[in-house]
Amino acid sequence: MDGWTRTDGHVVTDLAQPEAALLRGLVGQIKDMLTERASEAPEDELAALTGIRTGPSTPPEHQALARLLPDFYRTDPETGESDEDEQNAAGAMRSLHEPELIDLKTGVAETVLSTCPAGGGRVELSDEQAQSWLAALNDVRLALGSVLDIDDDTADEPNIDDPSLDELKREHYGAYQWLTWVQDSLVQAVMAD
Repeated sequence: MDGWTRTDGHVVTDLAQPEAALLRGLVGQIKDMLTERASEAPEDELAALTGIRTGPSTPPEHQALARLLPDFYRTDPETGESDEDEQNAAGAMRSLHEPELIDLKTGVAETVLSTCPAGGGRVELSDEQAQSWLAALNDVRLALGSVLDIDDDTADEPNIDDPSLDELKREHYGAYQWLTWVQDSLVQAVMAD
């Protein structure tokens, strides 16, 4: 992949087969995790009558999923503590809003999966599809970053000689850095005149 460009009102690139496979695999995993989380929603008779869906009231246990579906109501940043009322409010907010957030995230993942050719090749996106790609790439990067413990203090380039980095973690860092570049290139193309 040489990067994204703007051509005739679309953003375009050519993906090699391994690049397309990596993108499709990672986005598909995120979509599957979110779909599984949605299936954990409790049965709610009132929701069935009103059409208002509810989701789980507790945060996901999986680290990457917890990063994609953060708390909607946070504890006091100074004390790090919350009282029972705050915890109840956090659970209620999650239950009300998580289904919509999952729908949004699975929707952008579906756009990537439907526009990214499985065998590699040309990708041509409308501006709306490009926005979906940006959101899906961000979700994958957030999930990978949480698993790799990447934060503002993490070096841009990991020390590959660091004995604490196993081969799998090195590969994940490589994928994370490549996705960062893909996302940046797409942002530049979307913003181009």
